[in-house]
Amino acid sequence: MKKIAFFFLLLGTWILLTWSVGLQDLAAGLVFSLLLAAALGKIYPKAPEGLLSPRRWLWFLLYIPYFAYYCVKANLDVAYRVLHPHVPIRPGIVRVRTELTSDLAKTFLANSITLTPGTLTVDIDGQDFYVHWINIESDDPEAQTETIIRRFERMLKEIFE
Repeated sequence: MKKIAFFFLLLGTWILLTWSVGLQDLAAGLVFSLLLAAALGKIYPKAPEGLLSPRRWLWFLLYIPYFAYYCVKANLDVAYRVLHPHVPIRPGIVRVRTELTSDLAKTFLANSITLTPGTLTVDIDGQDFYVHWINIESDDPEAQTETIIRRFERMLKEIFE
């Protein structure tokens, strides 16, 4: 059952990414989805049937513009720092803690952090994320966690957990 659900999830993703149901595109999607489901269906994801919930998809559709907003905001901040060399930067690696438990949710969070300019996920160790941050705004770990993790974590918890 797990492999079948994973197969359909992969095939749906393929169709959305190629945006085509032509014979060649569909055949390639079927082959790749079948191969990946056979190879990885036992280990990933842990509960694929939960990923098909309409409530989770609604949260995911809300997450896309939410993430885009923070991505554009961070792009403008980094561009401003590049164009105005007198704006101070304080780079460093900070340790922040997440409340997310599933590997898929942590992966999504790490990618969201990395895709946001000015931050880069360096390592994940259990619940701890090590993030390179272009401008450490506070030495308080809770404030760092709030700034980097919590803005994405709340919505990702609704999607993946």
